[in-house]
Amino acid sequence: MKEWDSFDKITNAKGIWLIDSKGNKLIDAVGSMWCNVWGHSNPQLVKSITSQSKKVQHSSMFNLTNEPAEKLADTLVKTAPGMHKVFYSDNGSSAMEIAIKISLQYWKNIGEREKTEIATLENGYHGDTFGAMSVGYVPEFFGKFKKQLFSTIQFPVPNKYRLPKKYTLSDYQNFCLEKIEKRFSKNNNIAAFVMESGAQMAGGVIIYPKGFQQKIKQLCKKYDVLFVLDEIATGFGRLGSMIEYDTQKSIPDIAAFGKMLTGGYLTMAATLTSKKIYDSFSGEFNDWKHLFHGHTYTGNPIAASVANENLKMYKENNLIKKIQKTSKVFEKYYDEISEIGIVGDIRHKGMLMGIELVADKSKKTPIHPKKSINKIFFEQGKKNGIYLRTLGNIVMLVPPLAISENQLNSLLKRTIQTIKSAESLL
Repeated sequence: MKEWDSFDKITNAKGIWLIDSKGNKLIDAVGSMWCNVWGHSNPQLVKSITSQSKKVQHSSMFNLTNEPAEKLADTLVKTAPGMHKVFYSDNGSSAMEIAIKISLQYWKNIGEREKTEIATLENGYHGDTFGAMSVGYVPEFFGKFKKQLFSTIQFPVPNKYRLPKKYTLSDYQNFCLEKIEKRFSKNNNIAAFVMESGAQMAGGVIIYPKGFQQKIKQLCKKYDVLFVLDEIATGFGRLGSMIEYDTQKSIPDIAAFGKMLTGGYLTMAATLTSKKIYDSFSGEFNDWKHLFHGHTYTGNPIAASVANENLKMYKENNLIKKIQKTSKVFEKYYDEISEIGIVGDIRHKGMLMGIELVADKSKKTPIHPKKSINKIFFEQGKKNGIYLRTLGNIVMLVPPLAISENQLNSLLKRTIQTIKSAESLL
């Protein structure tokens, strides 16, 4: 905390640019923490917010509903294959807490009380609340709370850059899947398998090998384990597809969405379930099958209104195809980035790039400077006109999804300059 004795105050923002109180302009290289779609101050999104704010600002969804939330739920279930109903919340962590609670209660609702364990992948991340920390346990973040977290069954994940000795990526992927199947077949106590869809984000931008997620889905189906996917940071175009699990051919029982849902303008998240899951909660009052969970701002009309406009704009602007084309710009800079002395690996998919920094390329030794890498890259990035935020020794580029090819070229050139200028400080 002592490193951060002052903060730059952002007073204006337009397009990909953040503008501080001194007039300095910074490219928003992290999409305001991975959620921005269209850039800042988009007139269509702003209009939807102001228009709805003149009608109904907030109305509880306890025994009531509102038109924007109803419309959004309808759009979401039509957009996400296999999903049937929507449960709204305020943020991604809450959306995952809801998913965990639903997956555990489902089995009790249908009379199978032995299914109480949650399985997940090592190094995954699902949020900062206690249930989310338990399921997405990153030791560097959450080690101080370990004794207070509930236990989960964790399985290794294939990381092409850091494979165990004598393993190919294919061999290690099979090893990971065999471990999962061996545990699934051991007994019948696993309620759900929870994982990020397509890639692990906060865990270091670990992009799954082709077929890995699909095979886990198949194992869940074979052994009657619920499959729960976290698309909060990876869905809605971040990895180059609208619904990542559709691309991965792995329709879940429960899926969580957030971040890009409102274009990055207001806080909102959603947990979607299949009909099978939803129906298990349907019953008479005295059956006590209902889910005891609720949020004050669930289904907020203003947030739902801007989310509706945002999703409409995806179609109007053919955004997913644009992302697939624009994201190829990243590939042009692979060699130049790789040649920098402290760069060990580059991982990229869609509108996401992770650059892993190392102290020794041959040994793949992570950098551990006395001063935080985050602080160094923030300061050096600012000098090059970009706002960067690293996670550990990973430089993450997660720009607004609608960034243009020219803008992305500029961002990558500035990132290279920043890494080179930071090299002598690490």
